[in-house]
Amino acid sequence: MFEAETYIERRSRLKKEIGSGLILFPGNDESPMNYADNTFPFRQDSSFLYFFGLDRPGLAGLIDADSGKETIFGDNPTVDDIVWMGAQPTLSDRCHAVGISTASPLSALDSVLDQAMKQNRKVHFLPPYRPENKIKLWRLLAIDPAVAGDAASIDLIRAVVNQRNYKTDEEIEEIEKAVNITVEMHLTAMRMARPGMVEEQIAASVHEVALAAGGDISFPVIATVHGEILHNHYHGHTLEKGQLFLLDAGAETGRHYAGDMSSTFPVDRTFTTRQKEIYQISLDAHLAAVDMLRPGVPFREVHRRACKTIAAGLKELGLMKGNIDDAVEQGAHALFFPCGTGHMIGLDVHDMEDLGEVYVGYDGKPKSTLFGLKSLRLARPLEPGFVHTIEPGIYFVPPLIDLWRGEGRFGDFIDYDRVDGYIDFGGIRNEEVYAITSDGARLLGNPLPKTIDEVETVR
Repeated sequence: MFEAETYIERRSRLKKEIGSGLILFPGNDESPMNYADNTFPFRQDSSFLYFFGLDRPGLAGLIDADSGKETIFGDNPTVDDIVWMGAQPTLSDRCHAVGISTASPLSALDSVLDQAMKQNRKVHFLPPYRPENKIKLWRLLAIDPAVAGDAASIDLIRAVVNQRNYKTDEEIEEIEKAVNITVEMHLTAMRMARPGMVEEQIAASVHEVALAAGGDISFPVIATVHGEILHNHYHGHTLEKGQLFLLDAGAETGRHYAGDMSSTFPVDRTFTTRQKEIYQISLDAHLAAVDMLRPGVPFREVHRRACKTIAAGLKELGLMKGNIDDAVEQGAHALFFPCGTGHMIGLDVHDMEDLGEVYVGYDGKPKSTLFGLKSLRLARPLEPGFVHTIEPGIYFVPPLIDLWRGEGRFGDFIDYDRVDGYIDFGGIRNEEVYAITSDGARLLGNPLPKTIDEVETVR
């Protein structure tokens, strides 16, 4: 955790923003794998971590915006807890470390909220994403689990987003730590991958780097020769000569700040000519996007620049045709680039995705429904303190190609006969993390090899 003053200041800002009522943060609990005492690795709720900093299960935080009182509800360790897990700080000691003076038994939360409801006081809470927290809200506030997300406080969502979107120097330092570990994860994969290896061998070594650095992975590792499958978590393929290998992996620090990077490299020691051509187009789009990063620039325009760069490059190869501006406006390029150019990152690898992209990345404005563009997680104008990824890519997805050709889509912009020659190509993506500064942007962490020469040198 950070120093107590960090959490005191965060809660103070939140109280001022909300103004009145109670603000409830149910912490996460242990989640059993197959029986109660065999649990998945515990991960505290990110907004609970942001405001309270306490990384243990069985807690709830309550802030009274009217009186200013702040309370952590939880239970002290029992003798059984100490026997199995060693000596543990008391709840009061934990609370003191984050600037909270009131600690109460978890069972006391029921009566506090019951009294608040009898007084018709507003109880603000964020959309629950875990079933057990939906059940808690049902028990505590009589809210049907099926509609708990709809009953969440929009005022609280906006207030939390408005704080967490703007990273402080100490947060950026922690993210940069995660990114540097992430760079080592990718260099490990680049150095070890060879024909005849199985994807899971590389995924295991990548995960080891994150664990050895005192944290863990920030999301399940994507390590695959089928990079055209955007979120491919299967690791059973054997690497073969002539293939590309795509790694999308990130570290999470002990404070739970995330890194997220992607790299693509040949299974052979060098790229083929065809691989170089597509890789360079993807890299050109990446660099074009980075060149636009500065305060005031809508990220939707950064994405549009990447899309046009990809479309123009594919037109030069004969895979696309016609007017590039029209092709991108209508979404024809999304056959090859069906996702977004970047997303916010922080305590979550897709920061605050549980609170809704329309608030985090769109400032409350509606998202597009156009295929490809609808997957853009960040569109709002960039501001100092924003930390986000840049990750355009090029993908040849056989089922999507077959579908669009069968439907006769975008025949004015796509040469499907030429595309057939790339049906087994796979996918390419490079990804970096940037912080927006007062006059531009700064790459976080050590640079990862990106150019063709740099990648081949490591291979």
